[in-house]
Amino acid sequence: MRGHWDDRDYAADRRRNKGEPRKRARGRTIATDADGHVERAVLVGVGAAASVDDLNFPMLDELAELARTADARIVDRVWQRRERPHPGTYLGSGKVEELKQRCEDYEANVVIADDDLTPAQVRNLEAALDLRIIDRSELIIHIFATHARTRQARLQVDLAQMKYLAPRLKRMWTHLSRITAVGGIGSRGPGEKQIEVDRRIIGRRIRDLTAELAEIEGRRVRQVRSRSDVFKVGLVGYTNAGKSTLMRRLTGADVFIADQLFATLDTRTRRWTMGDGLEALLSDTVGFIDKLPHHLVASFHATLEEVREADLLLHVVDSGDPDVDGKVRIVRDVLKKLGAGEVPEVLVLNKIDLLPEPAEATILASRLDTEMLTSAVTGDGIEDLVAVVRERATRSHELVTLEIPVSDGRTLALLSRVGRILSRDYAGEVCRLTASVPKTALGELAPYLTD
Repeated sequence: MRGHWDDRDYAADRRRNKGEPRKRARGRTIATDADGHVERAVLVGVGAAASVDDLNFPMLDELAELARTADARIVDRVWQRRERPHPGTYLGSGKVEELKQRCEDYEANVVIADDDLTPAQVRNLEAALDLRIIDRSELIIHIFATHARTRQARLQVDLAQMKYLAPRLKRMWTHLSRITAVGGIGSRGPGEKQIEVDRRIIGRRIRDLTAELAEIEGRRVRQVRSRSDVFKVGLVGYTNAGKSTLMRRLTGADVFIADQLFATLDTRTRRWTMGDGLEALLSDTVGFIDKLPHHLVASFHATLEEVREADLLLHVVDSGDPDVDGKVRIVRDVLKKLGAGEVPEVLVLNKIDLLPEPAEATILASRLDTEMLTSAVTGDGIEDLVAVVRERATRSHELVTLEIPVSDGRTLALLSRVGRILSRDYAGEVCRLTASVPKTALGELAPYLTD
């Protein structure tokens, strides 16, 4: 996040000062929470991967980007190499003690975990560290909440939040546990009652949100399917791969662009004119990410209708990402979960202008079996991409001859809108046309087709 410290600053200080934490701010801008307190975060993760050294944990790079997007100031990273998280405390007991010391050294006030934590893990870590614990899902939902602009996006975020909170209510009421701890008379005291009330409220809210979103999804499905006479292209890819910039380059649309994760939450569709009367509808969608919370995928099901109904997907990839293969695999896995795994795809290696050597792009393209190398910023490769999409769109068309009454302005307008008219002759009250028409529009034009 521009203007904020991050853990790389602290790593440099630790190397210079032999592990002594930095004590003053040097006058730079810092992030604060809603109450004006500085959000000083330690990132923590568990996995089988070995760390490079004690200052650099690339396994936590994505979590770091998420934290920066949420305006957190990252002060340190902690990684434990183990096959699976500890069921009670996420980290082993020795690592918890190390984490506690490092949080004290760097005056951290929040710990962010790279996985979803169980209520017990959060409760035990909070007790051991006396700090707020945020897991990956909670962080992503927070980012979604701050970026949601439309009513649909806000409803989807609300639903994800409710589903996240439902199994965690007990932890939120631990400050009342003394009321029920002793059992016997009074054991069903206000703490337990309030939990039950909150569960009912959340359950009712989930039902209401689900019903409202189902209505929105129904409208969106009808809207998307009503465009069956137009070639539909969906932009998909890992978050921050450059989809919105590419959409602006292709359509000239004034869309929001930012160098941060999940800058786009709402699907935006724009008309894309590709020349020679050929048009398509291009939709920019929310970016995917590893370990995307399942309740977020479910909540944003309606938003991604354009992906399932697309005739072609442009799978945009950041060619400079060190884990390109992994990101491609993650996106394809999510597409399968959404029911869009069979939609035709063109892999687009974007941001080639950021590669240090042009040969790197060629090698990467060969490995991923694609010829699409683009820079949405400079325009390199855009003409080739347009040519490929034009060819795919043309393949979905059929050359037909039609006879339409001159008085039938509606059908003539439809043909002009969805097809390419190659010739036109008038014979009295009838207009005889030769046109390239989308196969999906042939049903509506069937009465006017000639042999």
